[in-house]
Amino acid sequence: MDHLKFMFVAGEPSGDALAADLVRALRRQAAGGGGAGPSFEPVFFGAGGRHMREAGVDTVVDMTAHSVIGISDVLKKILTFRRLFRRLCGLAGERQPDVVVCVDFSGFNRRLGHAIRARAGRAGGGWFQNWNPKIVQYVSPQVWASRPGRALRMRDDFDLVLSIFPFEKNWYATHAPGLAVEFVGHPMMDRYGARDVRPREMRESSVLLLPGSRKAELKRHVPVLCGALEVVRTAFPGIRASMVLPDEGLAGMARSMGLPEGLRVVIGNLPEELAAADLALASTGTVTMECAFFGVPTVALYRTSWSTYQIGRRIVSVRFLSMPNILADEAIFPEFIQHQATASSIGGCAIELLKNRARRAQIQSKLKDIIQSLGGPGASDRAARAILNLAG
Repeated sequence: MDHLKFMFVAGEPSGDALAADLVRALRRQAAGGGGAGPSFEPVFFGAGGRHMREAGVDTVVDMTAHSVIGISDVLKKILTFRRLFRRLCGLAGERQPDVVVCVDFSGFNRRLGHAIRARAGRAGGGWFQNWNPKIVQYVSPQVWASRPGRALRMRDDFDLVLSIFPFEKNWYATHAPGLAVEFVGHPMMDRYGARDVRPREMRESSVLLLPGSRKAELKRHVPVLCGALEVVRTAFPGIRASMVLPDEGLAGMARSMGLPEGLRVVIGNLPEELAAADLALASTGTVTMECAFFGVPTVALYRTSWSTYQIGRRIVSVRFLSMPNILADEAIFPEFIQHQATASSIGGCAIELLKNRARRAQIQSKLKDIIQSLGGPGASDRAARAILNLAG
């Protein structure tokens, strides 16, 4: 085997980081470090962001610049997404990758995988003649939370789904028999697994604000979180507060919205901030799993557009939005969604948690059980092995 060509498509900052970890694992194993056969030089290209570029991926399109949330945001950018979709289909045809790895971003990526498969299968298809790429979805879309019928469509579009949560493989076996699904563990364990996360001393001195990583989330969450912080300060006037954001662009946007005096804005550095926090106020997204890993009791919130909320409340079948709560099937993290997500309700709940050490200790104990269910470090390596085995 001289080389394999991999096309990666990641559409959000979190997916960009996951893709970069997987690219590094594939490169290690291709060099003979993973027992996957003779060494070879892989080629990586596609769509992603800064992390993928740093990992050596030829990113023809920066998809993270177009990250959206909710139906209203998608509609605003529909022409942009159509243009990107056509460009990526053309890129696949021109370079003919052996494996297409779709990282998260499920709505766009499932359609892209379907289109690439359809074109590759056309008889006498020019670019696509004698080309039969393997198509992989890395991180299962949350079809188990809403519209489970999508799982059957995935069976036609993907050769392999790499799952990061333990319950998903059995769920697919019931709802989409025949779809190959592998539980590889959570990539967070690679990123943080070597850290010694000891039971934290019970204090009431530090709160962390985590509004999300998209502009739309900041617009809706920053004012509420800042208001909640002011409520917390009525009971804990000396409490330290930090807001963590992924880049300077979002930090500038947050500052322009008017932040409370004394609120530190931190770029990146999330692990260190979580290790020092006594409580987090966080968007219900991926970051709640990082809060769980570091044993930080968290008050979760989510606000979206009216149209997205109305659609979501009709099709979402799970009881919770925070993944730690879904995994535990109970409200370990209090959740405040849409109209319930007010500064007074979130701030009041935060005060109760800060005053109740016994409840925080109980939350930390349950979070430890959740993290232990995710498997140890090595998720990226296991995912890379599964892809190389599929590629043959």
